[in-house]
Amino acid sequence: MEGAQPTLYELPTEFPVFPLTGALLLPHGKLPLNIFEPRYKAMVEDALADQRVFGMIQADEAQPGGESGPGLFGVGCLGRLSSFSETDDGRYLIALTGMIRFDVRSELVGRRGYRRVSADFSRFVVDLDPPGAGLPQRGVLLAALRGYFASNGFDANWQAIEGMDDDDLVVTLCMVCPFGPMEKQALLEAADPAARADTLVALLQMGAHGREGDAGGRKLS
Repeated sequence: MEGAQPTLYELPTEFPVFPLTGALLLPHGKLPLNIFEPRYKAMVEDALADQRVFGMIQADEAQPGGESGPGLFGVGCLGRLSSFSETDDGRYLIALTGMIRFDVRSELVGRRGYRRVSADFSRFVVDLDPPGAGLPQRGVLLAALRGYFASNGFDANWQAIEGMDDDDLVVTLCMVCPFGPMEKQALLEAADPAARADTLVALLQMGAHGREGDAGGRKLS
């Protein structure tokens, strides 16, 4: 699966998942991860030996937990393990590149301590398309971002931000801004990139007015 973008029929329908509250992976985004727990080190090792993929998903506090851990949201994102290194103290530093979102059909029996799911990609085939062209609300988005950063005391490299293309800008901001789990899930489940951008603008505007509870006291660079 390495190299060219896979087709829907080449994707595995059963794979490991990494439940990490507050971590968002989106299609075409890249998420760095520091893997140190034995069960997730095992997951990475198994992924490397197989198709180099696993899913990111958030725990859902509204759902009952079970023997395998907390309840999970119904939608996650499959990622390809696109870089890997091992530290002297045995941690794995990896990057996961987002491929396509999925609906959880069911949870499977775990392996080596990590969780696995059966997944359905059919609602999200559009994620496999190349990034689209144009962001009509780019000016509105940048204005909302400036207000959000100013209100929360964040520093930013504005030259780098303004130099990003539209798709990278939206995906990167969705993934790195310190929104809460429900807000992150709303961004993940947005119907399409335009809807995601609209949701992002709304969250930034709310955060600038002190209504984003998880934003205060943190710093972005």
